[in-house]
Amino acid sequence: MINRRFLVAMALLAAVPVLAESEPRRTLPYVPETVAKGLKNPWAMAFLPDGRMLVTERPGTLRIVSTDGHVSAPLAGLPPVFAFSQGGLLDIVLAPDFAQSRRLYISLAEARGEGATTSVLRADLAPDERGLANVEIIFRQEPVNGSQGHFGSRIVPARDGTLFIGLGERGYRDKAQDLTSLYGKVVRINPDGSVPGDNPFVGNDKGIPPAIYSYGHRNIQGAALHPVTGRLWTVEHGAKGGDEINRPEAGKNYGWPVITYGRDYTGAKIGIGTAGPGMEQPVHYWDPSIAPSGMMFYTGDAFPAWKGSLFVGALAGAHVSRLTLDGDRITGEERLLDGMGHRIRDIRQGPDGLIYLAVDANEGLILRLVPGR
Repeated sequence: MINRRFLVAMALLAAVPVLAESEPRRTLPYVPETVAKGLKNPWAMAFLPDGRMLVTERPGTLRIVSTDGHVSAPLAGLPPVFAFSQGGLLDIVLAPDFAQSRRLYISLAEARGEGATTSVLRADLAPDERGLANVEIIFRQEPVNGSQGHFGSRIVPARDGTLFIGLGERGYRDKAQDLTSLYGKVVRINPDGSVPGDNPFVGNDKGIPPAIYSYGHRNIQGAALHPVTGRLWTVEHGAKGGDEINRPEAGKNYGWPVITYGRDYTGAKIGIGTAGPGMEQPVHYWDPSIAPSGMMFYTGDAFPAWKGSLFVGALAGAHVSRLTLDGDRITGEERLLDGMGHRIRDIRQGPDGLIYLAVDANEGLILRLVPGR
């Protein structure tokens, strides 16, 4: 007598499809690779023309990472950095004419008096690449305070030659609505630190700093220009929920802390709700919070299906969010590297069209995503 269990097993095997030898095996669309190890809380990356990168470490050091992953000694010439709690050495970008000028811009938390502030410096990468030369602070967020959090910040060179700087409200949430302070603002300055004459509050008689471009922001941690329109996009932390993607426009109010899609860490309500008169709605928000950091529009050819997508790193969420767009409208989200536990602090497209990620940890990494194989 034939065993009944044997017959059932044979039937199940017969139902399993067999791949023909000519049928290609399915692969993942991407594979993460480690580019460099041993970095201390890397915060931002900027690619040099030859494919190497400058990397800031939050404790206050700047290094060069070679294309084969070698990490240089710290570069000399940086001013003292306020490296406590969320403070430290923050963003770095190259001037658009870096190949000729060697100029770059760096944001940092800077100790001043009895407190600290977010500052931006410009400098030149020295010819021997061992340090910075001609270092000059061109912007400081005022007033100084004793908070050790919400420094921001991202720097974005605009197409007209000006610089956008995204700033946190330093934990003084009501100051984001106070136009006499630089807390919780996007500011727009010239490369020498002067104020463009077409900023929205130039010439006002109300004590509004003329560098302010937009206000009502909480803690901006990512920013990028849309590759088609050239418009600024930002991403900022909410509290317990309410992380926002915004498209800041001149003179407009983005609501914090009067309107938000999140609640306080205690669970208490913040502000009046999710909408208010004269306040802009986000393009997208997350609830619960993913703690976004780093932002990039993908324009490369290595991942054709991702071209035009917006990428945002996540710290608490420990993933990369790929957002699909229809014009200025976000239509979908895919989460990459979910479950790997990597706190993604920065995300950049390399000159090779691959996607590079800074992993914020005491033993920090630079990863890159390559096409699956």
